[in-house]
Amino acid sequence: MAMNHKCRFSTPDLSHLTSADFEHVYEPAEDSFLMLDALEEEYDVLKKLEPAVCVEVGCGSGVGITFLASMLGPHACYLCSDVNPIAAQVARRTGEHNGVIVHPVLCDLCSAMEDRLKGQVDVLLFNPPYVVTPSSEVSSGGIEASWAGGAKGREVTDRFLPTVSRLLSPAGIFYLIVIKENVVEEIEAALKKDGFHMTVVMSRKAGREHLSVLKFSRGT
Repeated sequence: MAMNHKCRFSTPDLSHLTSADFEHVYEPAEDSFLMLDALEEEYDVLKKLEPAVCVEVGCGSGVGITFLASMLGPHACYLCSDVNPIAAQVARRTGEHNGVIVHPVLCDLCSAMEDRLKGQVDVLLFNPPYVVTPSSEVSSGGIEASWAGGAKGREVTDRFLPTVSRLLSPAGIFYLIVIKENVVEEIEAALKKDGFHMTVVMSRKAGREHLSVLKFSRGT
């Protein structure tokens, strides 16, 4: 497994995971590492925020929330969700293997946490299934559900967007991975209605995909 992410913060060690794990759980790839690079780019902003609650939606291997916890330290609570029970187990193991505590919650998006976390999430991460596919592949239960995004690659993302304003604290920040085909302008317009300002933290070409990390906050 290539670990080509270079930064002052170490990429989480995934040597505890096997090829059998990755038959059921999304293996970190260019999109995952772009999120890590973007979080490092945002380190000063995040440190100043002094987050108390951080959440990753659709955590997969747990590499994102584990990296965030390693970067920001133990003063926050690090939660993550996945609809895949194997991913929830793997994410917990990834945190433990890297010396941080993450709390996986088995649920669709943030459905099991939304009421309890209303207005309390300071940092929210989502690397959704974003590939344009037939709608039938979305939430199929197989490994393809980790990348199948349906129409515009946005069917899962669009279900989650209305939740963002309810989850985030007043100063909270939402980081979202997208590709060009997801039509970023429409995502920006949807969250602008809820009072969010969008910036592009980082973009990268990965094969035929043009990946970006979008940042949404209520401030400018």
